[in-house]
Amino acid sequence: MATPSAIIWSNNQLQLLDQRILPARCEYLHYDDPFAVAEAIRNMVVRGAPAIGITAAYGMVLAAQQLASQPASVAAWCAALSAAREAIANSRPTAVNLFWALNRCDQVIEEQGNGGQVLAALRELAIQIHAEDVTINQRIGDFGASLIPHNSIVYTHCNAGALATGGYGTALGVIRSAHRDGKIKGVFAGETRPWLQGARLTSWELMQDDIPVTLAIEGAAAHLIREHKPSWIIVGADRVAANGDAANKIGTYNLAIIAKYHGTKVMVAAPTSTFDAHIDGPQIPIEQRPGNEISHSFGHQVAPTNIATSNPAFDVTPAQLIDAIVTEHGIIHQPNRERVLAHLAQNK
Repeated sequence: MATPSAIIWSNNQLQLLDQRILPARCEYLHYDDPFAVAEAIRNMVVRGAPAIGITAAYGMVLAAQQLASQPASVAAWCAALSAAREAIANSRPTAVNLFWALNRCDQVIEEQGNGGQVLAALRELAIQIHAEDVTINQRIGDFGASLIPHNSIVYTHCNAGALATGGYGTALGVIRSAHRDGKIKGVFAGETRPWLQGARLTSWELMQDDIPVTLAIEGAAAHLIREHKPSWIIVGADRVAANGDAANKIGTYNLAIIAKYHGTKVMVAAPTSTFDAHIDGPQIPIEQRPGNEISHSFGHQVAPTNIATSNPAFDVTPAQLIDAIVTEHGIIHQPNRERVLAHLAQNK
């Protein structure tokens, strides 16, 4: 049974699989307003850097559809679309794919001559970005799988699968391709607090594809890596910096430190759209989520009232702790600034 699509465009309407209620219920929410799309991104209806970028592009299509009955000059359209763009851009700060997709929309808006052309071109672009992502993920999966030894146990964190992308997945794309090739003996999935993406989403995705998966609490990672000796920790990324540092779901940095001690390799699987060649890891903005996400668990209070909280959504793993970054164009071994920038320059 295949994992359902996280994002569907049908009859000029955006449908998002509500990932907040998986795996108990599989329900789609329907959107025809770009500001509602921005809230869906902020509120985790859709999550994962590539999926956020795709959703942002469709959000701009919805904004153009609202304006389509009022054809105007390029300048007028740019002004009218700017409010929707700003709302979407402000939805989540760390995932660079969001801004990559919006920048591609900006180019289309600037290039077109009138409102009708802008709408058609934006719609074509969003559909193209969506389709491209699936192909990109499959290429990432195959490149990454080439690094996995036969009869491997691997460990993954958060959800970088079909639900976080246009389909197939980045980190889970590697696992899917390796499983297809008969290399995967088992997968450990960390639960990923506080939203439990590993428990609710990754475990569910892998079970849909009959890939053997074992769910583990975050605090068990060091014990499990020592006892079971996985060949790789495989994760996605929300931003890869010019120096090879990678931002991913909070807890990834912990895993990389544990992996270094125990001799387990670390793989970051991410499309080149997730790279930010203009900053280094320390400059990556880290989203701070609301405190009630950790003082409460899905609506139930689990901490004292008025407790001070710290709830960063991401951390940054230094390049020195990463053995390979896998993109749709190949593998960056032992990433550093020179290798990252050369990879990007060769694959523009």
